[in-house]
Amino acid sequence: MKKQIEFLKTSIGDVAYVTLSLSLVLILVFSSCSNNNKPEDTKEVASEHNDAKFDNAKAEDDAKFLVSAAEINLEEIQLGQLAQGNGTIAEVKDLGKMMESEHGKALIDLKALADKKQITIPTAITDDGQQAYKKLADKKGNEFNKAYCDMMVEGHKDAIGKFEKASMDATDPDIKEWASSMLPALRMHLDNSINCQKKCEKM
Repeated sequence: MKKQIEFLKTSIGDVAYVTLSLSLVLILVFSSCSNNNKPEDTKEVASEHNDAKFDNAKAEDDAKFLVSAAEINLEEIQLGQLAQGNGTIAEVKDLGKMMESEHGKALIDLKALADKKQITIPTAITDDGQQAYKKLADKKGNEFNKAYCDMMVEGHKDAIGKFEKASMDATDPDIKEWASSMLPALRMHLDNSINCQKKCEKM
């Protein structure tokens, strides 16, 4: 009887040890999975899909342009919404409203073009866009006004450069035409941003 009790104690101890070991393994597995569940940057996801689809360098360049154009539009929409809420002067709020509206329309056209060309584009603001949003959201008052206008000036200068290049170098005629058609609006956005920037500098 004594031997049976000792055997049972040993068996129970072994089961407890195995159960504890399995629990630790499961904790490590779930911990690893949770770390890997961080949402991927939609720009990276789109780029990976396009790299797998296109093996021609020119087609890849066209796809990269549409990915970049989507990134620009998504960021301008989000920042425009922020400017309408956080801006403290009418010029900043109006600029934000215009950016949200016009880049929203541009994004609709871009999505249609990308679908037609079977090119994957970002569906949500990218990691870089989120960082820019957070950096701007931390500012208050005229510091916010000035920072927003500065971002719009620099952002549209960069966008115009990319669209001008695509309007000349894109291989696909539809993509080339769309890039060219967007330039007048982008230049108008830049002019409005510069005017807003000047207004903020005087305050």
